[in-house]
Amino acid sequence: MNSVPDWLTSALPPAAQHSGLAVAKLGSAGVHGKGGLALSSPAFRDGGELDPCFTADEEDAVAPPLEWSAPPPGTQELVVIVEDASTEGDEPRCHWLVWGLAGQRGKLLEGEVPPRTGKNSLGNSEWLLPDLPKGETHTFVFQLFALDLPLTLMPGASRGELLAALDGHVVASHALVAQYTKSDEEEADWNDDDFE
Repeated sequence: MNSVPDWLTSALPPAAQHSGLAVAKLGSAGVHGKGGLALSSPAFRDGGELDPCFTADEEDAVAPPLEWSAPPPGTQELVVIVEDASTEGDEPRCHWLVWGLAGQRGKLLEGEVPPRTGKNSLGNSEWLLPDLPKGETHTFVFQLFALDLPLTLMPGASRGELLAALDGHVVASHALVAQYTKSDEEEADWNDDDFE
């Protein structure tokens, strides 16, 4: 695995540092947080725990809500990429590719269908629910990119196609980190007969 850029070691906690992250490839010290750009979520604090309702551990799980501050003037479009920094290998597991977001302060509501999405690591154009082995903890990095041009990518593009389209056009970036640990407790098996 390649080394993590120096600027990223101070921008992200150790568990979130993966040299293959989109922000490691496209960002830099000069654009990270530029103009006060910040990504947050009403569902978890930076570095906090992801609720099971955003994972494969609960039925009807959806993508978490996200909010962002106003990007630098001249921003044409915003992109969100979510990756699992705990993935081994050169590329992290990709959970979400979202683009077509207006270049202004905004948000994605919990479970909202974004304007345009690309293929996650399973080849689906949706939020890839974290599905971990029991007792294992993974760190997810939610990355926001402000661009100096609107993207012409069609929905369903791959991670590689999206990163290629972003290359050289990122004017600001920010990252938000969440952890998730799959409970190793056995779920109780309730039987309706127990209550008769």
